[in-house]
Amino acid sequence: MSDVPGTDLPTTTAARTEPQQARNKPTDEELRQRLTPEQYHVTQEAGTERAFTGEYWDCHDEGIYRCIVCDTPLYSSLHKFDSGTGWPSFTCPVDKNAVATSVDTSYGMVRTEVTCATCGAHLGHVFDDGPPPTGLRYCMNSAALRLDRDLPPDQQASGAS
Repeated sequence: MSDVPGTDLPTTTAARTEPQQARNKPTDEELRQRLTPEQYHVTQEAGTERAFTGEYWDCHDEGIYRCIVCDTPLYSSLHKFDSGTGWPSFTCPVDKNAVATSVDTSYGMVRTEVTCATCGAHLGHVFDDGPPPTGLRYCMNSAALRLDRDLPPDQQASGAS
């Protein structure tokens, strides 16, 4: 197993300044019109919302968390847990191909960035201090997610495949 959590997932090697998955990503103008300033900052500029301020950090509703940019299903409430960090945390994505990871060395730290594999939106980071069965903590920004409460729990994905 690698020393960098989440590296068994699809990895992107392109720098954040390069165009990301252009075929699935709306134009910058469309994104600025559709997203709030915080959603834009988080997803397009690899920003981070303040802990304990996001819409989903303490949400216990059932459903599927989707990418705010392209609506790709990313995480299930069945895999959400209270990490005590102030951000929504999950043990795994709904499908291992739903997210991509890359090494993030910003702010003098080495972390594993998580992005939407469909559109390249920054979602958060993954750490190796999560609960069983994966031991991973996908620490996401609420501003990068939209909770789809319409999907019945029995139709939610059962875990990373």
